[in-house]
Amino acid sequence: MNSATVSVRLSRGRFVAKWVPLKNRDALHAGAAAAVLMSAGGLSAGAPLSTDSGDLSVEVGSGVLSLLEWVPGSALTGRSDQDQRQIARTLAKAHGMETREVTRRPFFEWIHGSAPGLGAEPWVRPAVHAVCNEYALLPPVTWGILHTDPAPEAFLYDELTDSVGLIDWAGSTRGPLLYDVASALMYLGGIKRGSTFLGEYALCGSIFSDEIDSHLSAFRRFRGAVQAVYFSQRLLADDLTGIADGSENWKGLHDAHEILRELGVTKADLGYTSFL
Repeated sequence: MNSATVSVRLSRGRFVAKWVPLKNRDALHAGAAAAVLMSAGGLSAGAPLSTDSGDLSVEVGSGVLSLLEWVPGSALTGRSDQDQRQIARTLAKAHGMETREVTRRPFFEWIHGSAPGLGAEPWVRPAVHAVCNEYALLPPVTWGILHTDPAPEAFLYDELTDSVGLIDWAGSTRGPLLYDVASALMYLGGIKRGSTFLGEYALCGSIFSDEIDSHLSAFRRFRGAVQAVYFSQRLLADDLTGIADGSENWKGLHDAHEILRELGVTKADLGYTSFL
């Protein structure tokens, strides 16, 4: 929803041209840097080509564009146990590319109850406030390099090499590894549907199992709050980047509501809306 991409064939090979609005330039560059790091560590990640002057992007219209290495393979769906194991192993490999540390500090500081643009539904602001208060009380957890949006379709299985690449790194940052785990579970449909992924990821040892047991639910709520803020702000700005019409933004916001309600955020926090 934040970019446009096209396949590019040149005499030197196949690439992907990725365009984002100017406001997302920093996220694109962060993703490019992460993709370089991942590629250097042996994970196919769509690293960018540099311009003649060494830049990672060029301005095109009202945005910026990068030319990324093509990552071969078919997108995983996460529906099979095999898919979930491959997603878990690949995400754990990515998490191990950079030094990990156990720390306690702010994360995604743009997520807070007084953030602008949270008026799409009356439940959004109090729910986000409750979740952020919970995050502020958490003890130190394991931090490392994050993908930030590990949906199944970002994992590409290449039959020729029997390997999995991971693309769409825009917005990558350092943060709590449990955030990526919570994001993956959100896309897989929750703990029950994503149980194979979670079990395999725990075996990979990127995070201590007691940390997963103790704090995963909090990060699943935090991920739901991110979803709520993101789509509330898109709705109020009438942001249709990457979608056909505004109904997709409403669906994203309502999905966030369901996530938070199922994870125990109270009705008082969520408010009484037409879709409760």
